[in-house]
Amino acid sequence: MHNNNISRRGQEHFVSSVDETGLGAVDAVADESAPTSLWGEAWTYLRRRPLFWISAALIFIALLMAIVPQLFTSTDPQFCELGKSLAKPAPGHPFGFDRQGCDIYSRMIYGARASVAVGVLTTIAVVLIGTTIGSAAGYIGGFLDTLLSRLTDIFFAVPLVLAAIVVMQMFKESRSIITVVVVLALFGWTNIARITRGAVLSTKNEEFVTAARAVGASRWRILTTHVLPNSAAPIIVYATVALGTFIVAEATLSFLGIGLPPSIVSWGGDIAKAQASLRTQPMVLFYPAVALGLTVLSFIMMGDAVRDALDPKSRKR
Repeated sequence: MHNNNISRRGQEHFVSSVDETGLGAVDAVADESAPTSLWGEAWTYLRRRPLFWISAALIFIALLMAIVPQLFTSTDPQFCELGKSLAKPAPGHPFGFDRQGCDIYSRMIYGARASVAVGVLTTIAVVLIGTTIGSAAGYIGGFLDTLLSRLTDIFFAVPLVLAAIVVMQMFKESRSIITVVVVLALFGWTNIARITRGAVLSTKNEEFVTAARAVGASRWRILTTHVLPNSAAPIIVYATVALGTFIVAEATLSFLGIGLPPSIVSWGGDIAKAQASLRTQPMVLFYPAVALGLTVLSFIMMGDAVRDALDPKSRKR
C-alpha cells in the first residue's frame, strides 16, 4: 500500500503533461505543415520575390496600354502636323513631337497594342503547335517520334528572324498583325516542341501514369489528364520568355520595313522613323526604345522568377 502511494507520487512528480513537454507544439507544427502542391509552393516563393512583383507591375502596365490606351492619352497617334515637326514637349504632349509632327507620347502608348498583340498571339500559336507535336512524339514514340523529331530539327536549324524576313518579303502587299503572327509561329514552335517532348518522356513513366493505365484509362485521357498537366511547368517558363522574344522579332521586322505596315503604330516602326533625326533629336528614338526594352525585360524577368519558383533546386539555394 505504501509502495503504491510512493509510485503514484513519483509519477505525479516526474511525469509532465503533454503541453509541458513541448510535444503538443510538435504536433501542432506537424498539423500545420500539410503537404502543398508544386504550384502552391511556387506561389509562396514568388510572392516573396521583389523581382516577380516588379516584372508583374511592368507587364500589367504594358497590357493596360495595349488594351485600353485611352486611359493614358486622348491624342490620336495618327494625327500629325508638319508645323510641329520635332517640336519640344508642351502641355498635353510630354515627350514632344517627331519629324512628321506626331505626338511621341501618344504613339508610344498606342505602339504597345500591336507589339503586345503580336507577342501574345504568336506565343499562343507556338504553344499549341509545339505542345501538340512534342507530346505526340514523346508519348506515342516509335516511328512517329523519329519523324516529328527530324521535322523539328529541320525547322530548328532555320534562324527565326532570317526566315521571317524571307517569308515576309513575299507578303509585302498584305502585311498585317495576323501575317506577322503566322510567319513567326511557323518558325518559332521548335523549342516548345523539344521541351514538351522531354517533359512528356520523363512524366509518362511515373507511378500515377502507370496506375491510370492499370485502371483502363485511354491514351488520350492519360495524356490530357495526367501527363500534360504534370509537364506544364517548363512549357510555361519558356512561353513567358518567348513572348518577349516575339515582341523583339516583330520590332525587328517593322524596323527593317517588312513587318507591320506604316498604318499600324508599333514601337519598331517608330524606332525606324526616328533614325532620320537621331543626331539632332535623339529623344525621338529614346522613348519607343525604352518602352520596347522595358516590356521585353519584364517578360524575361517574369520567366526567370517563374523558373526559379518551379525548380525545387533553385528554391533551396
